[in-house]
Amino acid sequence: MMRLKVLGAVVCAATALASAPKADAYSIDCAILLCLAGGFPASAECTAARAEMIRRVTPWPIEPPLQLWNCPMRASGMPPIPNLGSDGLTDDIRGYRDGIEVYHVNYRGQRNSEGIEINDSTQRGVYDTEGQFRWVGIRLGNTPAWVQDRVGYRGGEQAGTRRGIVMRTRDHTGQVSEVIWQTY
Repeated sequence: MMRLKVLGAVVCAATALASAPKADAYSIDCAILLCLAGGFPASAECTAARAEMIRRVTPWPIEPPLQLWNCPMRASGMPPIPNLGSDGLTDDIRGYRDGIEVYHVNYRGQRNSEGIEINDSTQRGVYDTEGQFRWVGIRLGNTPAWVQDRVGYRGGEQAGTRRGIVMRTRDHTGQVSEVIWQTY
């Protein structure tokens, strides 16, 4: 059943891409969605989609990594998609979107005469129930272990600077497909 749902979502997005007037006119967000579902397999299109996701959130969070409103998922001649939520997405597509975990790490620990002074303005990117992307403040010490491992944070107050984006994506099976640490 899960495979049929995934196949339906992929077929819908692929149909939208196939009906584009020119090969270079496809929406990068459709490519991001398809590549995300497949775990970003090696291809020119998926490499471009991955690079675009990183560009959108680096060097500082400027855009949502996936912008589904730019991907026309209702191709003409296709039957209506069942189980659409109030945001216009199926559970599967929403799962791909919500499976993107992104953190903007901005941590600085500086030694002074009284110990270490911490300046931590780390943020977590989230999509709300309406599909809007926003940033929520979180301390680096409160991020998941995979974030702390990737940035080299060992807990407690530490001297040093860590600044960049940590992003993790999941494929159609729910498995982590990649963890990216992009410093700037």
